Amino acid sequence: MLRLRSVNQFYGNHHILWDVDLELSPGSCTGIIGQPGMGKTTLVNCIMGHLPVNSGSMIWQQAGSPPENLLMQPAATRARLGIGYVPQGRQIFSQLSVEENLQIALLAGQQGRHCAIPSLVYDLFPMLWQQRHQRSGMLSLEQQQHLALARALALQPQLLMLDEPTEGMSPWLEEETGNLLHRLNREFGLTILLLEQRVSVVRHVARNFLLLHRGRNVAQGHVAQLDENMVDKWLAVS
Repeated sequence: MLRLRSVNQFYGNHHILWDVDLELSPGSCTGIIGQPGMGKTTLVNCIMGHLPVNSGSMIWQQAGSPPENLLMQPAATRARLGIGYVPQGRQIFSQLSVEENLQIALLAGQQGRHCAIPSLVYDLFPMLWQQRHQRSGMLSLEQQQHLALARALALQPQLLMLDEPTEGMSPWLEEETGNLLHRLNREFGLTILLLEQRVSVVRHVARNFLLLHRGRNVAQGHVAQLDENMVDKWLAVS
């Protein structure tokens, strides 16, 4: 589905990503884990086309279609290719209603002004249906996270990328969010790329992991290999 090889990215003279490799197969769930400032958000912004890639390759391939060079696709078209994104901090339009937030997502994906919101969205988040005319800034933290997820799912992506979706959440809400992502992956077959600081979330949701440290993928494999020695070496706060 998505294959990155030797991806390098710079901010000015600062080398941020160093020869990063990543491969996502259809239906997989991969957690990218690392402390703040280690390149997780930079990597996903490169995939979305919000930041330039200085060298390396990104290949996107949908089922039954030939591979495409993702680097040749402008950022505006990547959602239409089937890539969904829930940014850090949710970034909902707080002055607009729940329904207006979802309609804006459809417009951004060029689905059409009068395109219906997929029934799956409200099936997954029935509370959003009940509050569809409410200003989204009045929603609880959990409901705002659900809206951010719903907005990405409205475009019916094949790949969903989430940047720190449990940020600021209590342990209970963290578990609920993890359960929801687990369901989207296992029950609906949605490919997920999860960017997280919390090892507990990655262990709960993901099948595979990639560990970023100072922009390098220093470890990767099955999530069962993400043991305490690795956590202490790369993720412990010094």
